[in-house]
Amino acid sequence: MSTTAEAAGTQPVPALFFSKVERRYPQGSGALEILRGAELAIWPGELVALVAPSGAGKSTLLHLAGLLERPDGGEVYIGGTPTATMADSERTRLRREEMGFVYQFHHLLPEFSALENVVMPQLIRGLGAKEAKSRATELLSFLGLKDRLIHRPAELSGGEQQRVAIARAVANGPRLLLADEPTGNLDPHTAGHVFGILLSLVRASGLAALVATHNMELAGRMDRRVTIRDGLIEQLA
Repeated sequence: MSTTAEAAGTQPVPALFFSKVERRYPQGSGALEILRGAELAIWPGELVALVAPSGAGKSTLLHLAGLLERPDGGEVYIGGTPTATMADSERTRLRREEMGFVYQFHHLLPEFSALENVVMPQLIRGLGAKEAKSRATELLSFLGLKDRLIHRPAELSGGEQQRVAIARAVANGPRLLLADEPTGNLDPHTAGHVFGILLSLVRASGLAALVATHNMELAGRMDRRVTIRDGLIEQLA
């Protein structure tokens, strides 16, 4: 989905933009303030690390970015489109067409092969089976899994499973990738390898990615690092 600005050839818009976002949850007789006017822009081709201690609001931020929650104030823009008051059906469409999600555990369908796991979201979107299979094969090959296409998740290593999960997340050509500890279940060597592949994918596709991680070594390899402090999103050195 292109925006008016992009169609007109003017300055690009952020893939994700938080404008004065507020989020709070009821707590006793008051409210727990998580975000208090938070601002964040992530641009196409940019890989941003979200680094913050437990309880600071990382999950809340990711849920808001993924349109799984609505802000209590401010606005969340996806590719220049405001979403805070958007109908649930349209938010679901945006999640399906404009976003990809990668979690700490791969969540692959165990009864399907690696290829079938990547074909599935494309079929759900309405792509023909032949084209979906071709795109899935190309994507898995790019991620180094050309010889593992017909293997089921139980026959793959942890790193291979997570690479399939990444392929599935980007199969529909999303604008934005949201990842929550995508290498958290992997040993350091495998985590570094999987992250390197993710970085190559972002660079090759122009995808924007927000990655929540506790791994400071991997965070240091990203374009920027941000944290949540006192309800605001701050840049880290």
